[in-house]
Amino acid sequence: YFRFGDNILFGRHAGGASAALANAASWDAATKVSVEADRVFLPFDAAEAIDNLRLERYCSSPDLTHPTNSLLGRTYYFIRPLLSVKVRRRLQKARLNSWRNLKFPQWPVDRTVDNVMADLLRLSLRAQRVDRVPFIWYWPDGAMGAAVVTHDVETALGRDSSATVMDIDDSFGIKASFQVVPEKRYEVTPSYLDSIWKRGFEVAVHDLNHDGHLFRDRKTFLQRAAKINVYRKAFRAEGFRAAVLYRNQEWYDALDFSYDTSVPNVAHLDPQRGGCCTVMPYFVGKLVELPVTITQDYSLFHILNDYSINLWKQQIELILENHGLINVIVHPDYSVLPRERAVFEALLSHLAKLREERGIWTALPKDIAQWWRLRSEMRLVEDENGLRIEGEGQERARIAYASEKDGRLVFEVCPAHARCLVGNSNASEEAKLENKGLNRS
Repeated sequence: YFRFGDNILFGRHAGGASAALANAASWDAATKVSVEADRVFLPFDAAEAIDNLRLERYCSSPDLTHPTNSLLGRTYYFIRPLLSVKVRRRLQKARLNSWRNLKFPQWPVDRTVDNVMADLLRLSLRAQRVDRVPFIWYWPDGAMGAAVVTHDVETALGRDSSATVMDIDDSFGIKASFQVVPEKRYEVTPSYLDSIWKRGFEVAVHDLNHDGHLFRDRKTFLQRAAKINVYRKAFRAEGFRAAVLYRNQEWYDALDFSYDTSVPNVAHLDPQRGGCCTVMPYFVGKLVELPVTITQDYSLFHILNDYSINLWKQQIELILENHGLINVIVHPDYSVLPRERAVFEALLSHLAKLREERGIWTALPKDIAQWWRLRSEMRLVEDENGLRIEGEGQERARIAYASEKDGRLVFEVCPAHARCLVGNSNASEEAKLENKGLNRS
């Protein structure tokens, strides 16, 4: 670990001493940054350092640290079917009791990746001696952020409560995805899947049988991934989420999906610790990763014993400061109970208010993933009339400008259908920066 200004990074560098623990990192790579001939030189590979966070490479090897690989983990999952829900919750709470002592990633939302990218862009602006740089805005129609609601259906009760949950979602004008377990947990009938799709909601595949062993070892994962891919076609699903948010992003190439949503932003309250340290979608090979950016309802209720939306509101504000993705997990298995339903409805009401007052985009996960994929292929083109966007989906895209103000990166989003002028003598330099892929970052 090492520092880069206010941020902690992990990886190789040419500089001072590294630290074995994040909270012990003291050497600051920012002290070794130099600018020569309009170029910024860093003492580390920025892309590698960012990937080390996004892909959780800063954690120890996942096949060694996966909870089901320890003796305690194997014992727990062996006897789990014999334990009551009350006992399981007590054991889970006891195991996670030390979460407040974790310093990295940063609780309650970690924005290290996003902040580092902003710092690098500010360095580029200074080196190129330009006031602003154009890029393709993060979200369609100039939305200031995005939000998805997802429902993990873990039991037959959750399946049977899905219609009620859809009624609640619809009352706030929000469509959601239902993560459905294909095997063993409950019967999944074509009529159940159709009941979700026909109402404008989405079905995603939730693990294989939710036994916690999907990522136990590579052989097991590949065998199960083959079955999971078959269920993708049967469910007409584009998205996947693993049980208990277990994951190994290095193995995702075996999943035949458009997107995954199994990676927490900060995983202090999850059995598998870590986190991707970003509030933005990102690519893992061919997959778009939609990180889980706010605490899931199970952890809020049963680990923190909190039946308010105060933590969620705090996390949402931090996410929207970076114009990021709010990704919600609410379980139909208990969200229809009176106390839990009141919290769920308060959250939906808050999201609806943000949509109306602050222009966030509430969408299905498949639509978020599709947009992120389209945006990655769009390009800014400059001609005598200014800048325009080319590529599929361009009618919803907006040109934006990033500039520095009081040491912070600020944005200006152009109106719909505007042909924004570059506006200074550094037009060609701005176009060069854009064409180097800043819009895709």
